[in-house]
Amino acid sequence: MKLLFITQKVDMNDDVLGFTHDWLLEFSKICQRLTVIALSVGEHDLPDNVKILSLGKEAGRSKIKYLINFYKYIWRERLNYDTVLVHMNKEYVVLGGWFWRLTGKKIALWYVHKQTSLMLKLAEKIVDVIFTASKESFKLLSRKLKIVGHGVDLNKFYYRPEAKRRENFKIIYVGRISRIKNQRLLIEAMNILNKRGAGNIKIDLVGSPVYPEDEDYKNELAKLIGDYRLKNQIKFTGSVPNREIAQIYRQADLSVNLCPTGGMDKAVLEAMAVGLPVIAFNKTFAPLLNGCKNLILNDLSAIELAQKIYALVKAPQEELNLISFNLRKKIIGNYGLAALTGKIINELKDK
Repeated sequence: MKLLFITQKVDMNDDVLGFTHDWLLEFSKICQRLTVIALSVGEHDLPDNVKILSLGKEAGRSKIKYLINFYKYIWRERLNYDTVLVHMNKEYVVLGGWFWRLTGKKIALWYVHKQTSLMLKLAEKIVDVIFTASKESFKLLSRKLKIVGHGVDLNKFYYRPEAKRRENFKIIYVGRISRIKNQRLLIEAMNILNKRGAGNIKIDLVGSPVYPEDEDYKNELAKLIGDYRLKNQIKFTGSVPNREIAQIYRQADLSVNLCPTGGMDKAVLEAMAVGLPVIAFNKTFAPLLNGCKNLILNDLSAIELAQKIYALVKAPQEELNLISFNLRKKIIGNYGLAALTGKIINELKDK
């Protein structure tokens, strides 16, 4: 297969979109040729059968220039691809779909978001197939929908059994600093735990604000940390390059994710892949986390969260090791990146 992959950014160091580089590596192993068009391009290290083309955002190009480059590339490279996979940006399906239809290309969209817009509805009419991670991550009814799960690079996110029980019990929350991520609840739970004498617990909030409202939320969190006198226990670590995030997980004792029920947050799967226990609120993860000391949070309750954290802090190391082993096993069986890209390519071959 000769694949055209269209995405927002190719940069192995990006803290949010760096995983795209891992996808491209896997696709390059099973595609004869892989052509990539990205809005922005940074550092990358890909095989010779991969060609990277930038629309020019990193060079400060205008949106008109983006559009000109887009049409130039899909025309110039037309003999180098027979299938198109658009990653998240349904706008490109609408912009290029007419040309790909006229030239007999197969068209696919990967989309993981609860939002249903007019642009998405138009894209759904154009594509041959839509891939998503879970039934909760795509809300538009479509016969073209294929639920294929997420993919974690198991070579990067590997399990390294260690005698954890360090002086401090480290909790991490990996994700954008944003109100929808509910980091405030973890701070409130830490306040409860602190009053119970659990001063050996440390929390790293890994991620940065993106939008102005996120900055306001971070300021609120910083004030709350000060009011609760938790500055020695909770810190903002900022963004971490994608290629370094696996080691961040391996150095922790627990990951917490308080996103609302919806699509699968890949941060939870990455934590599980390295054998890190995860407490999550998103009920989509219930089949994966139930049975492992009930790691699903029933309500957005600081008291319940504090209780679940405390139970893990006090659990015997043998019990934690068993949880780690079982979580990693579930990821290997269902959420490896090689398996995901294989599913996508096989589905596209059948179209």
